[in-house]
Amino acid sequence: MKPWRSLLSWLWCGACALAPAAGAQATAVPASLPATVAPAGPGPVNATEEIRRFVAAEVARTQPRLRAEITVSDIDSRLHLAACEHTEVFLRAGARLWGRSFVGYRCLQRPGWSISVPVTVRMFGPALVAAQSLPALQAISASAVRREEVEMTREPGGVVVDPAQLEDQVCTRGLEPGQAIPLNALRAVPAVGQGEAVKLVGVGSGFSISTDGTALATAAAGESVRVRVESGRIVSGVARKGRIVEVGF
Repeated sequence: MKPWRSLLSWLWCGACALAPAAGAQATAVPASLPATVAPAGPGPVNATEEIRRFVAAEVARTQPRLRAEITVSDIDSRLHLAACEHTEVFLRAGARLWGRSFVGYRCLQRPGWSISVPVTVRMFGPALVAAQSLPALQAISASAVRREEVEMTREPGGVVVDPAQLEDQVCTRGLEPGQAIPLNALRAVPAVGQGEAVKLVGVGSGFSISTDGTALATAAAGESVRVRVESGRIVSGVARKGRIVEVGF
């Protein structure tokens, strides 16, 4: 046999041997990829309306006095969901329908599936807002605020809705007129300040004694604070209004 015919014969045999392996590799599915099915099932309009009704009902139940504006994001078109006639909307553990949120949406029949759908819930209601420019870390008087409707979900922790929430509190942020007062920006007014002279009052069964001292830290009413008395001894007590530290016996 001529040398060039021998070479062609060898190449032909090698190609035949590799063909089945190449075909198997082309049809294999990596184990790490989830199996998908035809993109059937509930259309995005029906799913969106079902989710919207669920969110509206939940908001009406938990926040009946507030006005809600609900936006449901489109279900990701890249998802391949099996056809399903029985679906359910639900809240995952710890989820809160406040601002940017998520709800769960699942199929109750086989093959089941479950996805998360982004929703935005904007809540509106009456709250206290600054009636004038308010500097940070100053007490807010009743005359410095007014009541009007605001979007409460602008602040993750909510806003002040009752004047009683401002008692003995200061706001750590400066506020412009018309700006709502964030609850998570309020701090208790210190009853004693670090380095301030305080009255140390000892209270026992049927008696009380007092002496002067110096607070070693800043503390709000009801908080524990250490005080150095004239002898140099350090005593722990509970801060009270009027630069008083109370020690029980």
